[in-house]
Amino acid sequence: MTPAKKKSKPNHSPQPSRPYAPGYGLPKGNKGLLSWSWAERRLKKSHNYWITTLKPDGSPHTMVVWGLWQDGRFLFSTGSKSRKARNLGHNTNCVVCTEQAQEAVIVEGQAEIADVPARRKFLPAYERKYKFDMKGMEQDILSMKEPVFAVRPRVAFGLWEKNFVGKATRWRFS
Repeated sequence: MTPAKKKSKPNHSPQPSRPYAPGYGLPKGNKGLLSWSWAERRLKKSHNYWITTLKPDGSPHTMVVWGLWQDGRFLFSTGSKSRKARNLGHNTNCVVCTEQAQEAVIVEGQAEIADVPARRKFLPAYERKYKFDMKGMEQDILSMKEPVFAVRPRVAFGLWEKNFVGKATRWRFS
């Protein structure tokens, strides 16, 4: 079982606010919040990403993946029999995190199967970013035999270690 393909457009203008973090001393109000462009730069430049999915019994599974921030979503490929793919087939909720914890971006969202146009755009960009030849997998990816997941954000967090208290930001997507 795989997640249904969706055709809705991503929201490129999420609403920023302070995260709810009692006891951390975060200021009230929105002064000093990080911009969404700050988060997108980190989502684009990260080399490795952490993805957490949920097993059928509800326990978490976290793994490192390669991927791309493309058109307001995080895209990654994986084998159809991988734990990630099987988990997402049961529950599309997941979390994606960038590799640099001192300038962390955490995306909570829902995975969907990327359509063929997104896959066509994904393949050459992925090859450039990772200097990895995808020719041996291209046919299976474009024929939808193997999954490419697109994680659409619901909420994201930006945490900058240098100024955690003043800059911690939550973005909500509609």
